[in-house]
Amino acid sequence: MNPSLLFEIMLIGLLGIGSQWIAWRFRMPAIVIMSITGLLIGPIFGWINPQEDFGSLYNPFISVAVAIILFEGSLNLRFKELTGIGRPIFRIATVGAFIAWILGSLTAHYIAGLSWAVAFVIGGLFIVTGPTVIMPLLRQSKLKPRPAKILKWEGIIVDPIGALLAVFAFEIILYFTAEDPSGTRLLLFFAASVFAALFGWACGRGIGWMFERGYIPEFLKSPTVFIVVILCFTIPDEIVHSTGLLSVTAMGLTLANIGVSSVTEMRHFKENMSILLISAIFIMLTASLQLETLLQIFQPNIIGYVLLMMFAVRPLSIFLSTIGTSLTLNEKMLVGWIAPRGIVALTVSSYFAGILLEAGFKDATILTTLTFGLVFFTVLAHGFSIGPLAKKLNLSMEGHPGTLIVGCNRFTVELAKTLQKVDIPVIIVDSSWRKLRRAREAGIPFYHGEMLSEQTEYHFDTMPYEYLIAASDDPFYNSLICTTFMPEYGRTNVFKVSPYDQMNINTTREIVPKVAGRVLFKEEVTMTELNQMLESGFVFRHTTITNQFTFKHYMDEKDNNTIYLYLIKPSGAVKFFTEDMKPVPEVGDVIVSITPPTKEQAKIQAKIEKKRNNDSEE
Repeated sequence: MNPSLLFEIMLIGLLGIGSQWIAWRFRMPAIVIMSITGLLIGPIFGWINPQEDFGSLYNPFISVAVAIILFEGSLNLRFKELTGIGRPIFRIATVGAFIAWILGSLTAHYIAGLSWAVAFVIGGLFIVTGPTVIMPLLRQSKLKPRPAKILKWEGIIVDPIGALLAVFAFEIILYFTAEDPSGTRLLLFFAASVFAALFGWACGRGIGWMFERGYIPEFLKSPTVFIVVILCFTIPDEIVHSTGLLSVTAMGLTLANIGVSSVTEMRHFKENMSILLISAIFIMLTASLQLETLLQIFQPNIIGYVLLMMFAVRPLSIFLSTIGTSLTLNEKMLVGWIAPRGIVALTVSSYFAGILLEAGFKDATILTTLTFGLVFFTVLAHGFSIGPLAKKLNLSMEGHPGTLIVGCNRFTVELAKTLQKVDIPVIIVDSSWRKLRRAREAGIPFYHGEMLSEQTEYHFDTMPYEYLIAASDDPFYNSLICTTFMPEYGRTNVFKVSPYDQMNINTTREIVPKVAGRVLFKEEVTMTELNQMLESGFVFRHTTITNQFTFKHYMDEKDNNTIYLYLIKPSGAVKFFTEDMKPVPEVGDVIVSITPPTKEQAKIQAKIEKKRNNDSEE
């Protein structure tokens, strides 16, 4: 009994998100898990075949999904990011793409055995990488900013370029093989490409203008953007195939760089939608393949073609195009290796396989097999190698997950010191140079600037920091910080010191929990009280839990005024104590806490305070 279409949609969504979760849980490449899942439920076990089951809806759904994904990716391309890397990105997207096209076409002809016409079509298409494969890899690998930005920009910018190159090559073929060649089709192609770019720019400017003037209410902004994206993709694509990709890229780039605040607020929602679409599409595309296609990819000519594309064409195109740029040898090696192909390659190649066969090119029958072979092997190879290679080349954010602390005061400086002692990356951010004096004197890394400022977003690299603690003297500001950065860091990684005041704890208890950010330590302990504890002599203490000194022993001996701060696991991971999440220490864990001073420490503290008071009086 075949499953209903509704059941199949549910299964695709469930398996797609399930694959993403497994990849996150076991630190594996998500695109690899999704590809294998699609192969298992499709050609291997034959449970579903989305291309047959969806019928005429299959190709439009894939096309619209790709357009939305590409638009969402281009929303992250802000020209201010190009500072210092604009030249290499431009060279890779132009000279590098042209070199890859020529070399890829030669390889397709001489190794894969394709005719010159088909080889140049597929050579243009295979210069693409795309956000559907690059973004999941960047999310998992935690590269340093420069190589990550280069791969992101290349993946999004070259995506429409590759598709257009394939169309251009096809139009050239038709021109030279026609009995009565006419340049009308070529002129139409160039005119349609220019129209697509201008149409995308106009859609972006129009949406931005309407948002800024308040012509669209808040509840309609996201639906409006999605409908306009579909409009922006469909109209140019109806004129000339694949120009819609250029149009939505232009629209996303325009919106990303005109400074519309509403678009920034919607970015996280669209990113979530993009992840859902990527998961579904990868499952659908791989599940729709035929078993014969899988077996054909192991033919010697296809394996030889894939290996040359990975180990010769891609590295050569990057090294040659970046001569004289600021890229280091290690950056060239990483960028020259990472080039997984994804959804755009699969969807556009299937389109060209059909029209090339109609045009009389019989060798186009192997295009789907060739494309899937390149997609599958690059996804596997690059998915599993990007992390180790980045570490080997010193291009990954190594070390334990860091902690970013907003607000400089006595407590945050002392907390940062304890994190430094156990090699946890830490930085303190504050807009007050005067307050940052404590951090400067203590040798704590700091950033002078407003955390909510757009300038901070461009000049301050947050990549090394997995946790954010809002611990300024203003509880309302702390809540605002947590609410702003919760989508970026995740709900479980954003913390704030208790905003409760003992005088109005009952009236604020119902309001504060609804604002993002977990309350650190205890809800009764505010920022003022933490600083007062340190003033009165409280000290930070590290206690290791062993088989002989268990957590129960520690609980029996601890002072009632002791405040647990965080746990350090043997692996180096940090787990903060919060009001609603209290990790249970195990053998080997180190508990960091604030404890009242011993009698000796109290005497020493009293002498220090006395001397300080005398000095101030003098």
